[in-house]
Amino acid sequence: MKNIELVFATNNPHKLREASQILGPNIEILMLNEIGCFDEIPEDGATVEANASIKSWYVYRHYQKNCFADDTGLEIDTLGGRPGVFSARYAGENKSFDDNIRKVIYEMKGKTNRRARFRTVISLIIQGKEYFFEGIVEGKIIENKRGNMGFGYDPIFIPNGYSRTFAQMDEAEKNHISHRGIALRKMAEFLEYKKIFEQ
Repeated sequence: MKNIELVFATNNPHKLREASQILGPNIEILMLNEIGCFDEIPEDGATVEANASIKSWYVYRHYQKNCFADDTGLEIDTLGGRPGVFSARYAGENKSFDDNIRKVIYEMKGKTNRRARFRTVISLIIQGKEYFFEGIVEGKIIENKRGNMGFGYDPIFIPNGYSRTFAQMDEAEKNHISHRGIALRKMAEFLEYKKIFEQ
């Protein structure tokens, strides 16, 4: 595959590092600030798919660059799938992820069913065509935060088959099993298989 450039519709360095590690050296990934985009891109979709699509189309239409965007939701069974699409702002606008975690822990008090999943959807736009890739990791919500790595809800989520939270894993281990990692690997395989940039 040729050396190619993709814009990742984020300014989150954690996400950029994860994507770069998975997509490999043949794909140069640029963050929004590297293409001069400092806009607050709206994320007002009703689903994670819609939010990912909104962000990638915004970049493509305004900057005419091949790009991808992701959106992730934590879906907790006993909360009816919440926080879901509202994961990033579950405790309210301008609240931190610590606030979000505290709200989830509070709402989960006394609950015996602690099943949950992280679901990431990536929208990839290449030459005006959109493609979607999904990654899901099943697990459970614990009662107290553990670990200081990762970000978001990582300190209270233990993936099935493990005894540690995402926040207790180093980047390499988390990337190997994470929801975003699964979606990114699907996208990488698609790009390689389709040889899409060589068309």
